[in-house]
Amino acid sequence: MSIMGASAPSARETQQREKIIATAERLFREIGFQKTTVADIARELRMSPANVYRFFSAKSEINAAVARQLMSEVEQAAQGIAHGPGSAAERLRALILSNETMNAERYVADRKLHDMVEAALVENWPIISEHIDRIDAAIEDVIRSGMDSGEFVRGDAQLAARVVHTACIRYCHPRLMVECADRPVPTSAQMVEFCIAALRKGFGEPGSSAALPR
Repeated sequence: MSIMGASAPSARETQQREKIIATAERLFREIGFQKTTVADIARELRMSPANVYRFFSAKSEINAAVARQLMSEVEQAAQGIAHGPGSAAERLRALILSNETMNAERYVADRKLHDMVEAALVENWPIISEHIDRIDAAIEDVIRSGMDSGEFVRGDAQLAARVVHTACIRYCHPRLMVECADRPVPTSAQMVEFCIAALRKGFGEPGSSAALPR
């Protein structure tokens, strides 16, 4: 927890935190998150390290804040697609492909940021499970809307969302994206079509032959 206390931060404090996070992210991209020190961040912002520590009590908090910012951008895009126009199938396709594209840009193309996410996965940072839950929720919103409209057969939307996310995880999980790079088939588009076909035939419908076990 930041040493600023539990009171709500002022607009100025929020702005300063955002500047620290943005500067840290840039340095992480340039020299790597492990090599970047609080002194480096402070120097770029022309402030003292002690001033940085007014907003973040440890370097690990800055690491987590940068990762949270990157993940929140993916989550916001997913929510925008989930509640945007188009059929449920169209939105599900767009959501999975957007997730894949944004994660590839952030964590695969940029090897230094990939190292940060790898550490987050290995060390089990809490933000990882929170991110998975938020993407699950966006997928669930799409599936539930499809069930409500009759596009998908009614069933357990939450469970179906988790199964779809698991089926597509290799296309958005930074480590698996790298490990599976030499195995291009099936593509993410093919996997999404498989999931959509299952949803249309009663994926997770209680009592159906295609029902998911509970």
